Amino acid sequence: MPSSIRAAALLFAAMATFGGSALAQQPARTQAPPAASNGPVRPAPGTVPVPGSGRLFLSATFGGAATTLVSGVRWRIFQERADANNQRVLVTDTSELAPSLTLPDGDYIVHASYGLAAVTRRIVIASNNVNERIPLNAGALKISGRLGEAEIQPNRLKIDIYVPERTDQREKLVAANLKPDEMIRMPEGTYRIVSTYLDSNVSPSAPSIAGLPANATNSVINAEVRIEPGKLTEAIVRHRASSITLKLVNATGGEALANTSFTVLTPGGDVIREMIGAFPRLVLAEGEYTVIARRDGRTHQMTLKVSANIDREVEVMAN
Repeated sequence: MPSSIRAAALLFAAMATFGGSALAQQPARTQAPPAASNGPVRPAPGTVPVPGSGRLFLSATFGGAATTLVSGVRWRIFQERADANNQRVLVTDTSELAPSLTLPDGDYIVHASYGLAAVTRRIVIASNNVNERIPLNAGALKISGRLGEAEIQPNRLKIDIYVPERTDQREKLVAANLKPDEMIRMPEGTYRIVSTYLDSNVSPSAPSIAGLPANATNSVINAEVRIEPGKLTEAIVRHRASSITLKLVNATGGEALANTSFTVLTPGGDVIREMIGAFPRLVLAEGEYTVIARRDGRTHQMTLKVSANIDREVEVMAN
């Protein structure tokens, strides 16, 4: 399919793949948004305002010279003047494609929201027709996860999206705990995706650690993605991790010794996980680790190398 817009009702869809810090950009393909139509909304022939009121015709496009109307916009109209409680009174709230409203003469605030993107306009009704077409510099993002070539189940991923740190602005969390393949509408711009692979061997209801779920693993993908107006960007995060079962044995292939305490550390000495049992399991990102096993007052240590997508048992020798 060509990467240019072939008809006004089409959106682009760009595909990106992330693994670690790598990004592979795939050819763009077109995709139609739901319930969109062409051209700005205009008053119907013969629409004559009644004295003391006027007609407001609203529509939204993806900005620039685009004429395709954007569906999925939430329109809220407020009176500009605040009430006695210093609150603006909500006049109407609708998600129609192109609302047509009759309003008493006065000053109003139009708020159009498209997911996380929003635009505000001040309009004046003075026994007239007002046709307000609002450009939305927004697109959409959908993220899915892979472990190797296998799709990661939704309950095994924690996905957060941040606005990256800038010279005069700290990094800001804008969307937390997204579900894989959930489409989120966002303003145009650059964002950072943080995808954390979760361990099914740990209960998600366990107490959190440093603000992260107790079942969070050290397999974390960080990548930047660019959202462009009118484009659906589909991103794939590829985790490289494996499930490892630890056991302390007296000899190769021997029986696992119960009541063993295990500690898994990075080469730099940071603790990844502490566990107790004969066959504790955990998920580790691809890399090298130090495993320490303690039992009956004795300490045993080994170096563990984890390869991506190869689940296996690891024996720590007690002798």
